[in-house]
Amino acid sequence: MNYKTKLKEIDTLVFDVDGVFTDNTLYIMEGQEPMRKMNVKDGYAIQLAVKKGYRIAIITGGRSEAVAARFKGLGVNDVYLNSHDKLKVFKDFCKTHNVNPTNVLYMGDDIPDIPVMMNVGLACCPQDASEGVKAISSYISPVKGGLGCVREVLEQLLRLNGHWQADEDHIW
Repeated sequence: MNYKTKLKEIDTLVFDVDGVFTDNTLYIMEGQEPMRKMNVKDGYAIQLAVKKGYRIAIITGGRSEAVAARFKGLGVNDVYLNSHDKLKVFKDFCKTHNVNPTNVLYMGDDIPDIPVMMNVGLACCPQDASEGVKAISSYISPVKGGLGCVREVLEQLLRLNGHWQADEDHIW
């Protein structure tokens, strides 16, 4: 089945953080939590999708409260940090929110994401994901992680469903 056909059925999006929202660069400074950089266009697309009624969740092995605060500030209520068994977290999320996994898009980039990707309707990844992740992805973004791959896939979803560039979208 064409990924665009699957994309039309998506109502929930789940994302990994490092390698998807970031370019895998960590800035290590003594005595401080590692710092990451994120693409603001990804952030705009996330908050817009939330406003349009899509459920968004973050499942990451990272523990950064700054990362959690970033997503909560964009309207994402389901942020799961320190997730070492992402499939278990995903299944609990689906059960808690009565989410059908066939209507979920998951974007990940590396080996810990594979179990969840094998259990969703549409598995996606950035252009620079690991080969194992690319092999099971229905859609590989032409954009690398941290450089707007989230925006790219969300824009496709929103356009496909007539939710892109309405008048109210100009208000952040």
